[in-house]
Order: sequence, then structure tokens, then C-alpha cells
Amino acid sequence: MARAFQLPVVLALAATLLGGRAAMAAPAEGSTPPYEQDLLKIAELLGSLHYLRPLCGASGEGQRWRTEMQTLIDAEQPSDARKGKLVASFNAGYSSYATVYRTCTPAAVLAVQRQMEEGARLSHEIVVRFGGN
Repeated sequence: MARAFQLPVVLALAATLLGGRAAMAAPAEGSTPPYEQDLLKIAELLGSLHYLRPLCGASGEGQRWRTEMQTLIDAEQPSDARKGKLVASFNAGYSSYATVYRTCTPAAVLAVQRQMEEGARLSHEIVVRFGGN
């Protein structure tokens, strides 16, 4: 599972590249960037990790996943409407797992692993496709 802990590093890199947008044309006011759906999915994954990781014994993480979400929002500097969508995706990820899991089960552990892998993959793809050089 060591590979899975690369997600915050990849998210930080994506936030740096996307926040600066030095190599990309900034989207027009009110428009959404081409990576919006991936970003919404990452927000959802962060919300699910915020619920599942402590449930499955990662108590030392505290607010780690909420902080990752805030870092993403700070880097994106979204409009109020986009910020609302990102926050709603985070909350949906959290609540969808909170309704299913009350204790850590083997399925919850597997869900955490898959969430981490998917988040790392999506973050990497955003950086590669839209980060520029």
C-alpha cells in the first residue's frame, strides 16, 4: 500500500501546476476547465478518504483529506458556483461511504486502496494532459 500514499504528493503537484496555469490559457470567466469532471471525481475521492481512512485505523491523519481538498480549492481559485460543486462532490464522497460502512471491513479497506489509486491516477493524468511544460 506504500504506492497509495503518493496521492498527496501528486495532488500537490497538480495543484501547483493548475493553480499557476502559466502554461495554459485561463478559462473564460464562468467557464469550466477541460479537466473539470476529473477534478470533481478527485473531490469525491477525497471526501470518501476523509471518512474511510479514520474508520479503518488511520487516526493520526486527522483532517488530512479535508486539508488536501482545501489545497485543491485554493490552487484552483474557482468561482463560487464551481467551488460549490467541488464541495458538494467532497461531501457526496463522504456521505456515500458513511451510509454504508459503520466499521472497518475488508471491503472498506479495499475501497480505500482503490480510492487512493484512482485519485493518484486522475491527478497524474490532469498534470500530464493539462499541466504544460
